[in-house]
Amino acid sequence: MLLYSNQRLWRQSRSWLRLATFPLLLILSIDFFLTISLSPPLRRVSLSSAPSDAVTSKDRIFIASMHWNNELILRSHWSAALLDLVRHLGVDNVYISIVESGSWDNTKGALRDLDVELEKLGVERSIELLNITHKDEVERVPDPDEEGWIQTNRTRKELRRIPYLAKLRNRVMDKLKKLSDKRDGQGKRSFDKILWLNDVIFTTEDVVNLLATRDGNYAAACAIDFAKPPLFYDTFALRDIKGEEPITQTWPFFLATESRNAMKTSAPIPVRSCWNGIVVFQAEPFYENPSLRFRGVRDSLAQYHLEGSECCLIHADNALSLTKGVWLNPKVRVSYNAKADSVVNPKGGKWPSKIEILEGTWSNRWARWTGFLHRYIESILVQKRVQRWHSEVSVVGQTEVHEKGAYCLVNEMQVLRENGWAHI
Repeated sequence: MLLYSNQRLWRQSRSWLRLATFPLLLILSIDFFLTISLSPPLRRVSLSSAPSDAVTSKDRIFIASMHWNNELILRSHWSAALLDLVRHLGVDNVYISIVESGSWDNTKGALRDLDVELEKLGVERSIELLNITHKDEVERVPDPDEEGWIQTNRTRKELRRIPYLAKLRNRVMDKLKKLSDKRDGQGKRSFDKILWLNDVIFTTEDVVNLLATRDGNYAAACAIDFAKPPLFYDTFALRDIKGEEPITQTWPFFLATESRNAMKTSAPIPVRSCWNGIVVFQAEPFYENPSLRFRGVRDSLAQYHLEGSECCLIHADNALSLTKGVWLNPKVRVSYNAKADSVVNPKGGKWPSKIEILEGTWSNRWARWTGFLHRYIESILVQKRVQRWHSEVSVVGQTEVHEKGAYCLVNEMQVLRENGWAHI
């Protein structure tokens, strides 16, 4: 009797399993086809099919960049791409400002060669080659009240990475105001857009497409950058429309539904912050008084083991971010090496592949479903530290302190080293 009962239960369970399997397979099949059909892979946009130059032809563009140990990519891709871009935009429509600092390869030589070619084209430019190295910077003894230094568990103060980078970026941008103020002896010049170029492989088509994002209606627009695809690179600066960090480094990247859905349909993606290899800003905020400038968080806040990228904080400080928005353009994909470029901009192919779309979709879902507790703990940790800083520093200084770029903050401390930088 017991054996008969067990067999009956087994037959019933198998029946229920068969009944449950069919709708599950149906749901998965529908999801499969919806995922594939609603997530079109992208080709790199050719110049002939790029958005109309009507948006970019009238724009005067200030091209900004800084370099450190970038000789290889300068000689293999970057310099030639910049020259091609200048020819397309028009020599009279651009100004180039570059700062190099303390490279130990022959980056200076590569930039001198670029300078010769720009001179042949008649391009107005400023290329500064600085001899001070990271070693010089980190061994320097700061003044007692000098900003950008932090007390660590070592015996002396250390130079913070982000304020150091912000200072260099501001040095690049100083030429913008000098040109408008006629302080450099040249005719007065003003610009409509600021184009920042990292040490990436890019094309004229990429830049034209980026400039034309949303027909030019943005505070800032960014590319997506890759070093080791399918993983994208710049997680430090990218925040979705809700101010959240990307939850996966693979497509479709985002936690916020609005940002994720835009990525899936290849539309411009609303975000709070981005940089990602190439970024273009409307120029007006950089001309205001006081002007928009790069910065790090205060040293007193960094002392709580918090850091935020200068490339994120610039968007938090930009008043236009609230009215025109910050956008990531998924049609513009740049890379830090030729191998990565061949993957994300394949000749005759598309990115992401169908397999990458399926894997990325489920990886993103899994991260959303299982990562809630970790995200919550990290968020609370950062919030508590900011609250402590706010209350303790305000009491000591008798002045209110505030960090408008709190969504940029991560649980890190970054300092400069002779050969780069380090987490501590």
